[in-house]
Amino acid sequence: MLDACATLVDEVGYEGLTTTLLAERAGVAIGSVYQFFPDKRAVVQALTQRNLEAYLTRLTEQVAAYDGAHWWGGVETALDEYIHMHRTTPGFRTLHFGDVVDMNLLDTSLDNNAVIADRLAGVLIDRFAMPDSDRVRFALAVAVEAADALIKLAFRHDPAGDDQVVTEAKTLLRDYLHGQLEPASTTRGKRRPAGKP
Repeated sequence: MLDACATLVDEVGYEGLTTTLLAERAGVAIGSVYQFFPDKRAVVQALTQRNLEAYLTRLTEQVAAYDGAHWWGGVETALDEYIHMHRTTPGFRTLHFGDVVDMNLLDTSLDNNAVIADRLAGVLIDRFAMPDSDRVRFALAVAVEAADALIKLAFRHDPAGDDQVVTEAKTLLRDYLHGQLEPASTTRGKRRPAGKP
């Protein structure tokens, strides 16, 4: 049913999706849909959770396999995986991580991008021994928001993603994060003067 949902949202959008259409596409009785999901939002939430788990698994594997020492390789890997899912995962280009449905679809206390930023921070902090600070987490949260907006722009009119927009997104994020995170990296282990971030 989740596979059918993913295909349908690309064809008809979230607004056009119905449980009846879903049952027909999945080849099951409508009662079977309601046995597992009370409504179409619940189906999309389950699909979004599946996509999040797939993304985080791939991201963790790719970052672990990255043989460089600089955190930017991890950030670029996160971007590349996000773009790859837009290009290859049915339904993802339409739903992203569920914000089309609900900004708090992944976690009732955090918006969807905040969940992604938190998970990304955990991966980068573990792999690159980055300082686990409010400054690092805030910078990554801003970067995730910017990346999300720019990648949506890249795919708005081009199903394969506009490479020029993708390239500009990487440049913008790299420059921003270098400005925010390099000072944090160089001051790790040093005592900061009072009142300084």
